[in-house]
Amino acid sequence: MDILRFITAGSVDDGKSTLIGRLLYDSKSIMIDQLEAIEKQSKNKEDGEIDLALLTDGLRAEREQGITIDVAYKYFSTPKRKFIIADAPGHIQYTRNMVTGASNADLAIILVDARHGVVEQTRRHSIIASLLNIPHIVVAINKMDLVNNSEDVYNNIVIDYAAVAVSLGLKDIKYIPISAINGDNIVEKSANFHWYEGQSLLDILENVVVADDVNYTDARFPVQYVIRPQTEELHDYRGYAGKIISGVYTVGDAVTVQPSGLTSTISAIEIGGLQVNKATAPQSVVLHLKDNIDISRGDVIVQTENQPNVENTLEVLLCWMDNKPLVPGNKYLLQINSRVVRAVVKEIEYKLNVNSLQQEPAPEKAMLNDVIKATIKTASPIPYDSYKKLRANGGAILIDETSNVTVGACMIQ
Repeated sequence: MDILRFITAGSVDDGKSTLIGRLLYDSKSIMIDQLEAIEKQSKNKEDGEIDLALLTDGLRAEREQGITIDVAYKYFSTPKRKFIIADAPGHIQYTRNMVTGASNADLAIILVDARHGVVEQTRRHSIIASLLNIPHIVVAINKMDLVNNSEDVYNNIVIDYAAVAVSLGLKDIKYIPISAINGDNIVEKSANFHWYEGQSLLDILENVVVADDVNYTDARFPVQYVIRPQTEELHDYRGYAGKIISGVYTVGDAVTVQPSGLTSTISAIEIGGLQVNKATAPQSVVLHLKDNIDISRGDVIVQTENQPNVENTLEVLLCWMDNKPLVPGNKYLLQINSRVVRAVVKEIEYKLNVNSLQQEPAPEKAMLNDVIKATIKTASPIPYDSYKKLRANGGAILIDETSNVTVGACMIQ
């Protein structure tokens, strides 16, 4: 059974937490003790209604403010698929949280309040979804019950959002009218939208094809661990364990280890202790090479005929995630997959306005939630692909050397 990772995003009070609560409740994915707890805490318990938003707004401070202030992760499954949900904050000051939640999402649900239509936050979250290359978008037009389930209101919002989608190059987009609080079109098709001919939200989530999003062309295998048992039975055993992040590997393939450039041939592939002839992304495997060459954690084994870029100067789009500002000249650790190297931010080229995608003059320093174009110099070469081409080998993070806190998310250009 495969996994769909998706994020919900929208303006404050668009109903994201209620939507997730309704999805979990109507798909019978809530444990009995959870249900009892939210029944006790529900604000509307006098009229017998359950406040489903409490399933994700778990912090008392959030409930008192009536907003979601952090990314809340929820897990559930149906007979068709497993799901991981990231409920991202709606406020503009939480750009970093949106980026965190969306960085490995397969799909984004962008909520639009039917009363307000496409607003600045809708555009902003759509811009971030496009920057992060999220392959599938669902525009859920919520609170349709407050506009009398009007087809005209729905159609006008679809027209407005379609213009945004074209400007951002978003491709696979589905639109759906819903009422999260009433459960209309969440798990089952609702009779209240006789004019809507599409699927329910859960149908869309269960059936969206994510296997096609895997890149099977560019073979990339970051080494996580070098296995050397050095026992009597396995005296000469040397295997390289990790996850194939893209592409296909076959016994007999000519491969190159980057960044060293050393070459060899795949002599064996193991999955779960059994030898196989072929392995594909996203399988976890152990590769064996014909030659005993120097390979360490963080090296990338690629097919010789298909190489990534290998450089120590990177142009990145960077979302700054720390309260302490980023000043050119600051030194950090840069991590891409399992490779960690020392790095310095050489310069800031410009600041990106995430509301309009306009480039603004380079600031002297980047502040919390700023998105900037920067040049990073690393102490040793990095094997990478552009983020637009291959998300799995084009995303990196910056880590503060002293606190070990992640301070920046990088999309390598």
